[in-house]
Amino acid sequence: MLAHEFRKAEGILIVTPEAPLAAEDFQRLAAEVDPYIDTTGNLRGLLIEAKAFPGWEDFAGFLSHFRFVRDHHRKIAKVAVVSDSTLLSVGPKVADHFVSAEVRHFRAGERDAAISWLGEG
Repeated sequence: MLAHEFRKAEGILIVTPEAPLAAEDFQRLAAEVDPYIDTTGNLRGLLIEAKAFPGWEDFAGFLSHFRFVRDHHRKIAKVAVVSDSTLLSVGPKVADHFVSAEVRHFRAGERDAAISWLGEG
């Protein structure tokens, strides 16, 4: 399950994986953010806050995650990853090679700093 909060006034989407990710999670995200992107052109930022990456519920969840990233990465200016997980802290370095967004890691507890960074510029 992927909980989310969409701060439309700021153009920031906050996602928190709480259980293995399912295809429906990404359908819900797209249904909420796509109309906003159609109107404004992009999202200012995406904040991913997680203690650890929970994986996917099934192969459909994996494919939906991949498609969401493929379809949206050029429409998101910045991505902040807030986590102390070793895997997730290395993620931004890897993601830099595959997404056009500026990606930065923040330690757990630095959520406010991450939101401030997303709102800059």
